[in-house]
Amino acid sequence: MLRHLTYKIKATGPITVAEYMKEVLTNPAKGYYVHQDMIGERGDFITSPEISQIFGELLGIWCISEWMATGKNSTFQLVELGPGRGTLTGDILRVFSQLGSVLENCDISVHLVEVSHKLSEIQALTLADETVALQHDAESPVYMKGITKSGIPISWYRNLQDVPQGYSFYLAHEFFDALPVHKFQKTPQGWREVFVDIDPQDSDKLRFVLAPSSTPAETFIQPTETRDHVEVCPDAGVIIQILSERIEDSGGAALIADYGHDGTKTDTLRGFYGHKLHDVLTAPGTADLTADVDFSYLRRMTQGKVASLGPIQQYNFLKNMGIDVRLKVLLDNSSDTATRQQLIRGYDMLMNPKNMGERFNFFALLPHHRLSGGSTCQSKSLPSLVAGFGELVWK
Repeated sequence: MLRHLTYKIKATGPITVAEYMKEVLTNPAKGYYVHQDMIGERGDFITSPEISQIFGELLGIWCISEWMATGKNSTFQLVELGPGRGTLTGDILRVFSQLGSVLENCDISVHLVEVSHKLSEIQALTLADETVALQHDAESPVYMKGITKSGIPISWYRNLQDVPQGYSFYLAHEFFDALPVHKFQKTPQGWREVFVDIDPQDSDKLRFVLAPSSTPAETFIQPTETRDHVEVCPDAGVIIQILSERIEDSGGAALIADYGHDGTKTDTLRGFYGHKLHDVLTAPGTADLTADVDFSYLRRMTQGKVASLGPIQQYNFLKNMGIDVRLKVLLDNSSDTATRQQLIRGYDMLMNPKNMGERFNFFALLPHHRLSGGSTCQSKSLPSLVAGFGELVWK
């Protein structure tokens, strides 16, 4: 990957940080996400669904709660962007099975958006019924099809645009943080984009440099911006626009869970290798690269087509979803000491502010009528009627 990048830079000049991230993470030949199983204790990072089954169960409850609140549509697409090992969708489908009587008249299908061939194979092992042969078609927008263990149709796509239109719940857990960002530094001459170049002292090393003049991506910076360093993610903006249009046209909702901020942070790009921080320019292609999600930018990119809720810290969202009650039920039903310890350890990882409790945020996109009975105003308030975003009320 380093050789590929140095050839590219020698041929065409320094590249943007966004182009660097795109090459390092998703290059078809050597991209980090394309060929590695990087999730879990033996990988470079671990995600909430891998830590505790309760996380996915509560997101399943959230989907059903919103489905019921919006009139129990006769069809229901569960769409996950970047599904990892398939653990989250698996936990959600278990909840759907347990609440089969509620969903019995609903036609449910699962749609996974995944660029990694390696991860799609792992997802199929996790989710698909092994007695039913998977259909493969590398040339088709739907490159794999099957049936889940609970008998639900499941399809794989490389692009969100290829997922059929229709009433859908879109889930994006630790998806937006891996999308390429452009980085900008404020200088006496105005905003200048950060580029990646070959280090003149050592041709086997890369370094950051500032562009000598303004670049096209600068248009994404708000005229009112007060920070001196900004990260902008055009790909995230495009995806939010697609989700907003689909939810406005067909109903449903999107739930985004990621670490991020509401337009306050500056330089957040970092690398992870073996669960430890790793220099982003060293050994490209061997480590995960990530940047915090700017939720204020996501809200702006809805362009008023849908209402948004959040960001709300994971601790509060899961508390509002009843995680304490669910933990108690699981502990009461378990006599195995190791299982009980694992449940408590998982709960602490998800909820403790020092772990994931305050670092991760939830953000939702919903049709305007869901919050305001037809009003088109953008909402940042937290109405109790949307599960997770207001305090849980027992009836």
